[in-house]
Amino acid sequence: MSNRHFSALRRRNAKAYRNFGLGFVFVRDKLIFLPSLLNKNNLRLLKNNLIALICGIAIYACNSPKAEVPALKAQSSTVKFVPKSLPPQDSIKYHNAVQEVLDKNLLRGRFNGSILVAKDGAIVYEQYVGTKDPRIKTKDSITAETSFQIASTGKTITSAAVLKLWEEGKLDINDSVSKYFPGFPYAGVTVKTLLDHRSGLPNYLYYFETEKGKWDRKKQATNADVLNSLLTWNVPKAANADRRFQYCNTNFVLLALIVEKVSGMPFPEFLKKTFFEPLGMNHSFVISPNEQAGHIQSFQPNNALWSLDFSDGPYGDKNIFSTPRDLLIWDQALTEGKVLSPKTLEAAYTPYSNEKPGIHNYGLGWRMLLYPNSKKIIYHNGHWHGFNIAFARLPEEKATIIIFTNRFNPAVYSTAKKLYDVFGNYDGKQDEGEE
Repeated sequence: MSNRHFSALRRRNAKAYRNFGLGFVFVRDKLIFLPSLLNKNNLRLLKNNLIALICGIAIYACNSPKAEVPALKAQSSTVKFVPKSLPPQDSIKYHNAVQEVLDKNLLRGRFNGSILVAKDGAIVYEQYVGTKDPRIKTKDSITAETSFQIASTGKTITSAAVLKLWEEGKLDINDSVSKYFPGFPYAGVTVKTLLDHRSGLPNYLYYFETEKGKWDRKKQATNADVLNSLLTWNVPKAANADRRFQYCNTNFVLLALIVEKVSGMPFPEFLKKTFFEPLGMNHSFVISPNEQAGHIQSFQPNNALWSLDFSDGPYGDKNIFSTPRDLLIWDQALTEGKVLSPKTLEAAYTPYSNEKPGIHNYGLGWRMLLYPNSKKIIYHNGHWHGFNIAFARLPEEKATIIIFTNRFNPAVYSTAKKLYDVFGNYDGKQDEGEE
């Protein structure tokens, strides 16, 4: 309850407290006990009320069934995030530094989207530019409540769903994928190799195009359609399992199906009940095939609407919508251990592809930059049609950088990288447009 609502309630009820004869009154926003307000009748009333209250609690405790206990536990799992703040001089310093980078690299162009930068969980910069449809300048401005398709950035949430089930003992990440999909024809593929993109599976984004006559390009596929294609189309593997890193959206389409099979819930509902509702991510959700209508669309640099095709249907690899503020909640919930245990997060942030030297690597649903000076960035960008999403977390400085656009603009990624240096001394190059 806000202070304003509480004060109104106090004003309405202060007299009632006094007249109720319990000796309580508000003074300077504090509820205090004043013996002078009591008389014999009030004392008798207070005594009777206390006896009735104690008896009621005792009767409830004796008669309440044990089955009620899980409900109490579930209620306590709801996380309430309180906005954080920095000393004013620090907020001003970081705000001005971020503004300078944005003015030079992003805002002087035709940026259309959302920007949020935080330090220690406190927002130091937040700006919303343009409209949901950049062709129409006079209505539907982008606001803090505007949910964007976060594309591959959503893989961080899909992976967390799998890792949550692992923590609960409902699956093992070393399980063979064939355990969940009998007849799966690709040997050696495990849940873990899906998570770290070492499965060697073919990418449905490509073979749905090249396997002529097997799919109508204009028909949006489902996750089940992708699985069925792997089972029946005899598509060659891209590589042997666990031999090398190869980024592949097929992996996370299958992971969403595994979540559904293990949990017994549709993937959108599982994320809602497990993460979005408990964490208060009130503007985050998953869409299914053919549900794009009514949600923000994406555009080409010339403002032409980006057309949809078969690849827009599946979820898990994309199709999670969110806002910068919700992603900040996600970032803070991860940091504070509200989503996964420290041991599980350590596994998620471990680099698993070390065949080639370099600063780029991949964990379990997370990219990372491992700098020569021992600094580390944990991030996952997204790119889907005209949606460009940057989501970077600087663990050492406890900084978070979030940029969304729905009009194709690869400067989102290079600008996010330049913002690293606002908080620490970073070097190295990040590939343009890398998801």
